[in-house]
Amino acid sequence: MITTLVLTEIAELDDVLDAHAPALGGDFAGYRNHAYRVMTLCLALSPSGDRKKIALAAAYHDLGIWTAATFDYIPPSVDLARAHLTASDQSRWAAEIEATIREHHKLTRYRPNPDWLVEPFRKADLIDVSRGLVTFGLSRGLIKDVYAQWPSAGFHKRLVQLSLSRLVTHPFSPLPMVRL
Repeated sequence: MITTLVLTEIAELDDVLDAHAPALGGDFAGYRNHAYRVMTLCLALSPSGDRKKIALAAAYHDLGIWTAATFDYIPPSVDLARAHLTASDQSRWAAEIEATIREHHKLTRYRPNPDWLVEPFRKADLIDVSRGLVTFGLSRGLIKDVYAQWPSAGFHKRLVQLSLSRLVTHPFSPLPMVRL
């Protein structure tokens, strides 16, 4: 059983999430745990990945749900990440992190820049959202260990609630973040 890959503290991730804690409100723990699961799984899929880039993508990838109060959250999430990268003098990462956020719900393989973290991040998010039903070759033991360290804390329940609410209000566009 692999337990050494399960991350427990990433300052870049925590700094962003702590700054947005008021917007996250009661969903703070669930979203934080989701971000840690995605980051851990992304690094398991791409061990040489840049932890700082992955941490920033993980922090911002769904954040627009809460900061912009919308389930069409990709544009506001990208805007938040871009503003952070500009303010922290990391604009050189903008294209990659923005693509990672924009394409993290892509149903098919991301091909334009194979060296970017987009594809392992996309897979990591799908592993988490599916609660390990999809594994992309990662061991179920690792996924179990990740969930033991970072439980759902209501995150998956919130996704179902948001999806159903969106379906009622936008029946012809229930999942605006999904891309082919």
